[in-house]
Amino acid sequence: MEQLILHLFGDYITQTDWMARNKTNKPFPAIVHAVIYTIPFMLLTTSIAALGVIMYTHLMIDHYRLARYIVFAKNWITDSSIRWDECNKTGYPENVPVWMATWLLIIADNTMHLAINYAALRWL
Repeated sequence: MEQLILHLFGDYITQTDWMARNKTNKPFPAIVHAVIYTIPFMLLTTSIAALGVIMYTHLMIDHYRLARYIVFAKNWITDSSIRWDECNKTGYPENVPVWMATWLLIIADNTMHLAINYAALRWL
């Protein structure tokens, strides 16, 4: 439960509008967000390796919007006719309602962060 609360706090409460708008376009806002996101996890661990994994993977997932690739791959497995150029914003085809594609992408992104954070905190 603590990990979930710290994730939500770090990803939503401490993330400024500047970070959210710029983290996919420029590295610096993504780095600032990843560092600030990681700081609360020091309440759960003193492992530099775990904190490093949490920070680095958060930076990569957010800056490159990696969740959209996971979503696209999942969808492509069941429908190989979909094309990346039609899905590159969210991983979902353009005929999926924007609100649905956006929320499903946010859920996939959060799932990736939570799974990686759990593994880092448990095994590093």
